[in-house]
Amino acid sequence: MFKSLPSKVRIVEVGPRDGLQNEKEILPLEDKLEYIKLLSKTGLDTIEVTSFVSPKAIPQMGDANELFKAVDQSLNKDINKPCLVPNLKGLEAAMESGVSEISLFSATSDSFTKKNINCTVEESFNRMGEVAKIAQDNKIKMRGYVSTAFGCPYEGEVSVDKLLEVVKRFFNLGVYEVSVGDTIGVATPKQVDSILKRLSSEFDKNKLAMHFHDTRGMAVTNVLVSLENGYSVFDASSGGLGGCPYAKGASGNVGTEDLIYLFDSLGIEHGVDMKALVDASKFILEKLNKSTTSKYLKALLSNEK
Repeated sequence: MFKSLPSKVRIVEVGPRDGLQNEKEILPLEDKLEYIKLLSKTGLDTIEVTSFVSPKAIPQMGDANELFKAVDQSLNKDINKPCLVPNLKGLEAAMESGVSEISLFSATSDSFTKKNINCTVEESFNRMGEVAKIAQDNKIKMRGYVSTAFGCPYEGEVSVDKLLEVVKRFFNLGVYEVSVGDTIGVATPKQVDSILKRLSSEFDKNKLAMHFHDTRGMAVTNVLVSLENGYSVFDASSGGLGGCPYAKGASGNVGTEDLIYLFDSLGIEHGVDMKALVDASKFILEKLNKSTTSKYLKALLSNEK
């Protein structure tokens, strides 16, 4: 145990997008911009800014165009600022805003993609094929998300072979990295270990990221299992914000603070200033008038009272 851990990890901060999209509160652009500015002072080099989706579907992301332009003018150019796009219309809006990296998404489950983007997995890749070609022609970087990799809220446990097929199709589109998501937080350590071994037998683990939700309190444990399998890229959300609007009961992403605490305890380099991260989380939680699901942050805040 702890014999094959990576010496360094990379964190993809998804709070401003995956975190805020599931909140009932629709924050003003100024608050989102301040939140992202605070995150940019933490040492994080990748902050997912927003999503170019229909405002009718996800009103929390309705200011994507204005927000990205404001962020692009405010942040250090060395910080990666990916944005989610669901289709050609979203790509066109993202390009008009000056986005240089996009995130594409699908799932292992037809039932989930039908709820999420009103199409099957096959149809989602047909859509993404058009998007990917234009993105490549315009030298826009692409990252892929696979939802329901460990279980679906409608279909239950999913086939690992299906997961491998979807990951392969993402790489065939030209993405530089695929994020493997436990959308509803059902993954268990033994399952994660088994699936990661299958994934690393087929793909370069350095091109795979892990995206865990903490619905059942297993996220940090699953990250530890991932580390022991040599995986070193993790999505996380400051303060544990988020969930999934199309998966009832799916609570937030694993808290970035909880991962930093884990990495520090193992002596793994991550480059993130915990104090600055806590400041960013406190700011956004106050604006949302909600408590945190991050265990580390909850303990810290309770000691401040």
